[in-house]
Amino acid sequence: MARSLTGTKSARGFFGHPPGLATLFFTEAWERFSYYGMKAILLYFMYDRVGEGGLGLPSDTARALVAVYGAAIYLAAIGGGWVTDRVLGTVRSTLYGGVLIMCGHLCLALPAGAGALYLSMVFIVLGTGLLKPSISTSVGQLYPDGDERRDSGFTIYYTGISAGALLAPLVVGTLGENYDYHLGFGVAAVGMAVGLVVFARGRGRLGERGTRPENPLRWREVPAARRRWSVAIGVALCAAVAAAALTGTLTADLVIDAISVLAIALPVGYFTVMLRSPRTTAAERTRVLAYLPLFLAAVCFWIIQEQGATVLAEHAQESTDLGAFGFTIPASWFQSVGSLVLILIAPAFAVLWVRLARRERQPSTAAKFSFGLVVAGLSYALLVIPSLGGEPTHPLWLVGSFALVTVGEVCLSPIGMSATTRLAPAAFATQTMGLWIASSAAGQGISAQIVGWYSRETAPQYFGTIGLAAVAVGLLLLVAAKVYRPLRDTSATPSG
Repeated sequence: MARSLTGTKSARGFFGHPPGLATLFFTEAWERFSYYGMKAILLYFMYDRVGEGGLGLPSDTARALVAVYGAAIYLAAIGGGWVTDRVLGTVRSTLYGGVLIMCGHLCLALPAGAGALYLSMVFIVLGTGLLKPSISTSVGQLYPDGDERRDSGFTIYYTGISAGALLAPLVVGTLGENYDYHLGFGVAAVGMAVGLVVFARGRGRLGERGTRPENPLRWREVPAARRRWSVAIGVALCAAVAAAALTGTLTADLVIDAISVLAIALPVGYFTVMLRSPRTTAAERTRVLAYLPLFLAAVCFWIIQEQGATVLAEHAQESTDLGAFGFTIPASWFQSVGSLVLILIAPAFAVLWVRLARRERQPSTAAKFSFGLVVAGLSYALLVIPSLGGEPTHPLWLVGSFALVTVGEVCLSPIGMSATTRLAPAAFATQTMGLWIASSAAGQGISAQIVGWYSRETAPQYFGTIGLAAVAVGLLLLVAAKVYRPLRDTSATPSG
């Protein structure tokens, strides 16, 4: 009965969607407020002078660390998806993940130097790895197979993400830049606490499905040799990290390179496991193969989009005329532009997808991805023009870039989440959502290796090269969809 209340088309409690969507919408809005608030000031906190409340790191090292931090956060979604599918279920993973995230922000709120920063990273990485794939999967579980509202529902849910991301730089960024970084981080912790309260009070709207793991792990049924190897590998990894830390070889560069490699290697390994698993049927295997080009396109998109908190954040502070409007604009405010644009246009796209679907004229998933990636590339190409002068540029150039990449995001990210829930093998449902989120990890892992090429002097070449490369990949995806039928059919609901 609970499933029918949340998933049938008769349940229209939130803008014509199942009432559980409201719980997930507001929970994710507050979780994103905490995350994007922290991220809005993290780069500045890292490279600002110690006397000004920062850590005094070199700016290129700070950019790379922020990038791999983001990669690690989303990379953890793969492991978090496995824990959700096999051990906790989506409800408990969301709750436990939120608590860990809140603890991470509380660590940053303490003026305890680099040690508190690294401890907060551990908490937030583990917490986001649990929460992100589980809460996104919960959205998909609200809709039965064939429900035409699915893409629209994910777009509405994505608006909740944007609402939190819009407010975060304005509130946390202003407090952090103008008053005290630790005060800003403390407000981020409060945001996560509010999200936990919202979820706890509204979890009854989600039905019973998320209270149990989809594919429970029975540890005693795992072969003894595999259990021993799993424990041995875990102990060896912990010992290696501890030894590196004690001997001083655990440098920032080593961490950056290691996470970059993992960000690429783990998705490759996970795709291999899903394709070779006996629990993946032949039909599901075909869908996973069709999903691969979408995943690769998403990686290319996130290389650009996620540099908003690294390269574009520094560009805003160092190369933009922040006093052009007669008052000093906090550099962190630019990170709210994309969220504002998304809130304005996402509802229109949600309605558009439903209307086009009813008229049987909706673009394919691959076409939406292609358009999103091309527009993202143009957002970087746009910045070539003002960067050629070498002088501080007008803020509207940067606003235009953030706006363009957001148009691309609304055509790719919520559609990608929807396609993931539709194409994932049944035995790997939440893990595949973790894999989708890990596309951002791979993009940020690659970004960590290339953000060091950016400087005020090399900005035209940097923006032009990455922008044109993204446009080329987007057009290539469109061509691939015309010649590879499974990719063209990814918009269809699987029949078996």
